[in-house]
Amino acid sequence: MALEPMTEILERAREGGYAVGYFEAWDSYSLEAVVEAAEAERAPVILGFGCLLLEQEWLEDGGIETLGCIGSHAAARARVPVSLLLNEAQQLEHALRGIDAGFNAVMLCTDDVDVTVRLVQRAHERGVAVEGEVGKLPAGDADGDIDTSDAVLTDPDQAAEFMAATGVDCLGVSFGNVHTLEGRVAAVDLDRLAAIGDRVDVPLVVHGGTAFPAGAVPGAIARGVAKFNIGTVLKRAHLEALSAAATSVGHNESPHDLVGSHGPRDLLAAGTRSVVDIVRELIRLYGGSGRAA
Repeated sequence: MALEPMTEILERAREGGYAVGYFEAWDSYSLEAVVEAAEAERAPVILGFGCLLLEQEWLEDGGIETLGCIGSHAAARARVPVSLLLNEAQQLEHALRGIDAGFNAVMLCTDDVDVTVRLVQRAHERGVAVEGEVGKLPAGDADGDIDTSDAVLTDPDQAAEFMAATGVDCLGVSFGNVHTLEGRVAAVDLDRLAAIGDRVDVPLVVHGGTAFPAGAVPGAIARGVAKFNIGTVLKRAHLEALSAAATSVGHNESPHDLVGSHGPRDLLAAGTRSVVDIVRELIRLYGGSGRAA
């Protein structure tokens, strides 16, 4: 199936009263797991890779093009509606390279109006969607600690001004959600989210989906959220499944079966199976099951 515009996928979600998951991959195995889960649930999905936690030197040295090639191939084979997002690029040049590499949606981590306008102009000329952001999320860790030193909550008036000035297609917002937090849920402010939604007439995006409280998902969707970004919980599940599988390996076993075979003994496939289960569970939580045309 050909890539679908992210704007159309998110607008259908808003109209249907559900949200779409962006489940961040880091290699071909994890990307295939997201596609498998979405197909099993008959759900639209946003595929892609994130730049925030990747080594920037690797991205500079052809990494963006490698990810674009892997993602484009997986998207073309998917049997449900998909978009392909280069998430949280740290440089304008990286976002522009993502467009050339086959991503049909890009996000640049900046609230600089002039830089964002440059990206939107270039992207829209190519039919590529742009996700913007206003505000900055705090960062959490595996111990449940939260660093709020650089955090900035989204101001509804500033969000409206940013939208009017840039023309981005969707907007990442900060209302208590937390990046990379494990072991506890974030204390989100749905009243602030509602105020943002009243001023901004584009789909809203929740980053930090791992720690987002499940009970607040329906309220967030009702207030304009159409996309949840998920990453940390997928890597944690993959790591734990991979570690458990590795401890069962005996001496003199074939490395060809255990590494890269895509067969039942492949250690990486064990991690993949855990990712499929979590993605399917979250798709159901967001109301996306059965929504694929």
